[in-house]
Amino acid sequence: MAVKFTKKAWSAIAISLLMAGHAQATELLNSSYDVSRELFAALNPPFAQQWAKESNGDKLTIKQSHAGSSKQALAILQGLKADVVTYNQVTDVQILHDKGKLIPADWQSRLPNNSSPFYSTMAFLVRKGNPKNIHDWSDLVRPDVKLIFPNPKTSGNARYTYLAAWGAADKADGGDKAKTEQFMTQFLKNVEVFDTGGRGATTTFVERGLGDVLISFESEVNNIRNQYEKEGYEVVVPKVNILAEFPVAWVDKNVKANGTEKAAKAYLNYLYSPTAQQIITNYYYRVNNPQVMDKLKDKFPQTELFRVEDKFGGWPEAMKTHFNSGGEFDRLVAAGRK
Repeated sequence: MAVKFTKKAWSAIAISLLMAGHAQATELLNSSYDVSRELFAALNPPFAQQWAKESNGDKLTIKQSHAGSSKQALAILQGLKADVVTYNQVTDVQILHDKGKLIPADWQSRLPNNSSPFYSTMAFLVRKGNPKNIHDWSDLVRPDVKLIFPNPKTSGNARYTYLAAWGAADKADGGDKAKTEQFMTQFLKNVEVFDTGGRGATTTFVERGLGDVLISFESEVNNIRNQYEKEGYEVVVPKVNILAEFPVAWVDKNVKANGTEKAAKAYLNYLYSPTAQQIITNYYYRVNNPQVMDKLKDKFPQTELFRVEDKFGGWPEAMKTHFNSGGEFDRLVAAGRK
């Protein structure tokens, strides 16, 4: 027996079908820094499953874009419609407000820990047996030591490395700026290759075999050591180091245009969840949960961390003094070439 539907019933069915079709189309683009590929490859599938349950079957696709975080921010300002950003430096998120008004001025207050769900610090990857006997920053200015890390002009990773070295030298020198500048001149002179991003630096060190020490985030060097276990790389975490925050934000203007605001906010909140925090520590990032970190003392060596805000007056001041054209970085590199 044929079933007849009223016009109203057909309208309801049509709306349901349209909604179902829309639910299958949700897509997020995460603009991230250069060496976060493996981390988000592990984080994204559990969130997609969680989102499907919370949204009655919405099949979410999360796409990733990776490069130096400064280049990524510039791409968004030039029109890349990323829904969320997960960067390794505050200024690369802040510029989305300052230059494009794509996010509000108070973006850091929207999520816990200044919108930084995890953090890291800098570490050294040395070759098997640590042949150059590298243990701290002071060992990196010997004339027989060649360094590999990215260019601070294009990489947040490298800016942290530069500021970590400066801060450690400043403490060792008792605040004597002339001595610190002398240290930094030799430190930069020892860099064999300045790649544009952290992953490029890794390739230079591992695949091309250049340099004695690769300086990168603690997370990156530990993952390299594990990935290339047969090579026998060793990880060294210096005694004085920098706190590297990893700020995140949804891009307000883009998520409204893309219709992804709810999914984008849920995605970033998920990064603070116990499930995500466990995955994050699996990839050697540190988290702000003391209970979690207390259980991982053997995994994360103790180091004295200083903040950019405390040592350099904040990122805007650090960028102006050290990394803008004609700043300390340019001057010290030029001095090392004389």
